Amino acid sequence: MYRFLLTPRWWGINIFAVLAIPVCLFMGSWQLSRFDDRVDRHHEQQEQSQSAAHAKARPLASLLPVTEDTVGRTAKVTGRFDAAHPLLVPDRDVKGERGFYVLSLLRTDDTKDGKALPVVRGWLPGSPDPARVPAPPQGEVTVRGVLQASESQNDAGDQATGALPKNQLGFINASALVNIVPYGVEGAWITEQRTREPLKPVPPAAPEGTGLDMKAFQNLGYTAQWFVFAGFVVFMWFRFFRREAEMAKDAALGLLPEGEFPQEETGPENGTDGDDGVTQARDSASGPEGAGSRSRSPA
Repeated sequence: MYRFLLTPRWWGINIFAVLAIPVCLFMGSWQLSRFDDRVDRHHEQQEQSQSAAHAKARPLASLLPVTEDTVGRTAKVTGRFDAAHPLLVPDRDVKGERGFYVLSLLRTDDTKDGKALPVVRGWLPGSPDPARVPAPPQGEVTVRGVLQASESQNDAGDQATGALPKNQLGFINASALVNIVPYGVEGAWITEQRTREPLKPVPPAAPEGTGLDMKAFQNLGYTAQWFVFAGFVVFMWFRFFRREAEMAKDAALGLLPEGEFPQEETGPENGTDGDDGVTQARDSASGPEGAGSRSRSPA
């Protein structure tokens, strides 16, 4: 009854199922592992953020170039602040309150080619006002802060995407800073966690694509999707198999209309008597004698 499984059609169905199910399970497991990595990274970033003010600082040179592994680490760097180019980054929220970053460039030899390092010295509430900003420390200083990756235009505030006044910057990025200062700028920045009054520390941000954002939950959704695909393949294979088995059983019992299910041909060659055999038997039964009787005439 199950000989239909050996037909070319079912060979194709079986091979597809055998290949599709492991692929779906593998892809679902991979998406789940990516979500787990994001959860672990999110917890690690939270721990780093909470302990950033007291974390052991590492030399900046050992953390560059900035990567997902070095973002959020506490760095220390020695240099001199450039007081001639004070910068403000408007339209930034800290703990739900609107304000602006206070940004200064640190001239240092700890970076490659002596590039300046952007340092967010703190945050102030309200509209950007240079008169409210304390001057950076003079002379050589050692700065400690959390390493951050360069921002993109998506990180800029709603009001910081258009034309900005002098000494204001929409987002912290080396490509934007090189148009303001006459020297090279490092493609990363740090945010100080021990600030001077009235400045408040800026909490470090998770790098894009590592926290529990919408993309992380998309990975979780893809996980469920791939597992559903695997279950759907199993369900459809079983449904096709049951339907074919029932048709084979009905055909064996003679319950299907003629021509609906392929049946074996019968005849003299396979040891059975068909209609042709019955006809031949009747013809042979008539024999020559019958033929002679038909040829006689009354005369």
